[in-house]
Amino acid sequence: MRLRVEFTTEPFDLDEAPAHAVVAREIVTSAELDAVDVGPFGNTAEGDADRVLTAVGALLRQSLEAGATRVSLQVNVIADGPQGDAAAHRGDAS
Repeated sequence: MRLRVEFTTEPFDLDEAPAHAVVAREIVTSAELDAVDVGPFGNTAEGDADRVLTAVGALLRQSLEAGATRVSLQVNVIADGPQGDAAAHRGDAS
């Protein structure tokens, strides 16, 4: 099973990335996940369910320890394959 995680950490700081945001990004970029996309207002990553769930646990613990007061998180099951979710939305997923 493949999962996609979307998350943000708060509080926001538009001048520089807060420590909790840096920690969260480091976790997902080093977790051997696929299609990692980090940005100032939201982050996404996808990959094998075990790797995603392990990264999510570390992300929650470590970003809260680093000062996050809120972590918004969404996890979705996606079709297997590197472009599984896009194919499912087009209706041509096998």
